Amino acid sequence: MKNNIKWGFLLIIFLAFVNISKAQEKKQYKLATIAFYNLENLFDTIIDPDSNKILQDDFTPNGPHQWNSEKYYKKLDNMSKVIRLLGSDLAGTPPMIVGVSEVENKNVLIDLVNTDNLKTYNYGIVHYESPDKRGIDLALLYRKDFVTIKNSKNVPLKADFKTRSQLVVEAELDGETLYFIVNHWPSRRGGEKRSSPRREAAAALSRSLADSILNINSSAKIIMMGDLNDQPTNKSVKKVFNTSGNIKNVNKGQFYNTMEHFYKKGVGTGAWRDTWSLFDQLIISPSFLEKDRTHWVFYKSYIFNRPFLINPEGRFKGYPLRSFVGNTWQGGYSDHFPVYLYLVKEKKTNE
Repeated sequence: MKNNIKWGFLLIIFLAFVNISKAQEKKQYKLATIAFYNLENLFDTIIDPDSNKILQDDFTPNGPHQWNSEKYYKKLDNMSKVIRLLGSDLAGTPPMIVGVSEVENKNVLIDLVNTDNLKTYNYGIVHYESPDKRGIDLALLYRKDFVTIKNSKNVPLKADFKTRSQLVVEAELDGETLYFIVNHWPSRRGGEKRSSPRREAAAALSRSLADSILNINSSAKIIMMGDLNDQPTNKSVKKVFNTSGNIKNVNKGQFYNTMEHFYKKGVGTGAWRDTWSLFDQLIISPSFLEKDRTHWVFYKSYIFNRPFLINPEGRFKGYPLRSFVGNTWQGGYSDHFPVYLYLVKEKKTNE
């Protein structure tokens, strides 16, 4: 009798476990790709007489690059091809959000999203002019069929030099509010050590912007992205913005740097003097690390370094295949590989 009761009890436990397992097997998930791409000097061919952008003269038919419509549209086709592929192998569709840098103006972005590669995906544009002396700006591209922009602002870095502003965007994706801070921190011109305080100032501004959001909502989901011109382990990123590269050990007040583990493995997004750098980063607030997948949470991050983006020969073999080397047209893409991450969320039963 006791044995019958015992086995009956175990049978109940087993059946309960089977039911739970079947319920878990029935769960389905959706992915959303979030990306960043430095487009490396996406300029049109037109001179703006009211502009003092120091690079615009280079990107004209009579300039040193002999920049013309044929090259411009080839560049647009290349950039749009890459954007369309980002994350599509798992998500099955191009990114919901793409932060971009090194764009001359909104017109080049309009041309970009209207290329054959992207026009069917109905991308919208958030763009502001930056005070950068090179004449390059930041922007955020978003899928208008899925993403609603609730607010945006352009925040200049107050300093004794002209550089890119920081772009802050509040957006709604599938009923959830997400925040994006898009960056292109000051360059290493003059040397890494000498220029480091400028990037530390930019990092302090980025952190201030993130904290202002967290002060209103301590569980806010924030993605800070951009070409930071520093490695994930540099002071600006690690100390000033306050990041952790260990997903299992993100302390209070820290953000998780989804790209740091790539850097520690020697994988980068750009190369200079035979040394790889990982300036292009995606850094997320702790709320993305929760286990509750009924809301958007972080899944995985990647560097998009497909073979067609890599120089196959010559002095720069193995480097990113650029549009130009000096003033010589290469017909390539960018001197940076793009980066992207997946957000995952459980599908509702009626989806």
